[in-house]
Amino acid sequence: MIDINNLLKNRPLKGNYFAPDAYLQGDNEFGLLENRSGARLLAIPDTLLKGLFTALEEELGSGSGIALFSCGRSWGKSFYNRFADELAGYYEKPLAQMEMIQFLQCLKQCWKTHGWGVLDIDLKYYQQGFIVAKVINSAYIANAPQGKRPMGFLEAGILSSFFSQLTGQDLHCVQTTCESLGAESNSFIIGIKDRVKSVSAWLEEGHDHATIMELLCRQQN
Repeated sequence: MIDINNLLKNRPLKGNYFAPDAYLQGDNEFGLLENRSGARLLAIPDTLLKGLFTALEEELGSGSGIALFSCGRSWGKSFYNRFADELAGYYEKPLAQMEMIQFLQCLKQCWKTHGWGVLDIDLKYYQQGFIVAKVINSAYIANAPQGKRPMGFLEAGILSSFFSQLTGQDLHCVQTTCESLGAESNSFIIGIKDRVKSVSAWLEEGHDHATIMELLCRQQN
């Protein structure tokens, strides 16, 4: 029989902290946008993003990717720290004590609520030392110049820094598929730099994402 007293004592289950209806708050009259903890949020118009990408391409050429990746690395560190602090306060336990499914749900909802696209994390290759992230409808890549190379440098930097902070290891991130090149999603491989350094060469040789993952795993055996 259910003990009513225990039910009354137990705290109700909390929903996803980043649920948009609760997380996003603002004042249309004053043009303010904040999150549920009161931190100011910034809405970036597509025109500004396109202008930034175009300016970097004109000034730095192929070096613009390095600049964007570096910015993403810096941004990713701040993003992780805020993400961890807000979740720890909301769920009343540190990130390390969260169940993996709850952590992933929060991360995916956070990514979507901020308007960055739909994120999915694949841990299938975790035992081999790799994490695969996929982003659909990337707001950044949608506004990047169309070319002959993947354009998710900013997101690659964010993901590499975020998971570096999470795991305590210095991880790198390489993009293998890109919506700007006609792919259905943007795929990123996250792992120790020495282990993913071959990915760029395999991309140049024309290998697809599935083949690259097979080669990476074979390389670890």
